[in-house]
Amino acid sequence: MPPEDRILTVPNVISLVRLACIPWFVWLLFGSEPPDRYGAALLLAALGCTDWIDGYIARRYQQVSTLGKVLDPTADRIMLLVGVGGIMIDGSAPVWVAVAVLVREALVSIAVVVLAAMGARRIDVQWAGKAGTFACMVAFPLFLTSHSTAGWADLAGTLAWLVVLPGLVLAWYAALMYIPMARTALAEGRVGSTP
Repeated sequence: MPPEDRILTVPNVISLVRLACIPWFVWLLFGSEPPDRYGAALLLAALGCTDWIDGYIARRYQQVSTLGKVLDPTADRIMLLVGVGGIMIDGSAPVWVAVAVLVREALVSIAVVVLAAMGARRIDVQWAGKAGTFACMVAFPLFLTSHSTAGWADLAGTLAWLVVLPGLVLAWYAALMYIPMARTALAEGRVGSTP
């Protein structure tokens, strides 16, 4: 079996565990009485860390697989949607911040699908996009902690704002930079597919 066709790899198991923990996050936030916001924040932060870990293991130990290329970003998208959306509904993060993150993610995701369907070559992720997304993913557990009973709740609120504002600027800057890159990728993809 070619290595890329493997299903049972460590990164794929980590992605599945990440997906399986999402209902736990929702229960901590909305199912427990009173809501365990600090527990939910810790869980979301831990799940965010696993996103980096499974990518590292896949590259470092040659465990990149076709399933993983689909499973990992799918888990990321679902975690982002449920995590940010849940925290917005809970009222622990400003609505405009959550909407800015979700709208940007939706636009980029739709653009990726449309470009792939139109035959564009793959676009490499930009450092600004990675840094912006990472900053936002750090900020949301901090926002949640700021509305919890944790002893450092006030500090968490301050840190959340210090992280999320530059994160949003970087994330949207990267999204705008993808527009000319998408045009180039589409033109090159069509040329490359011409017999």
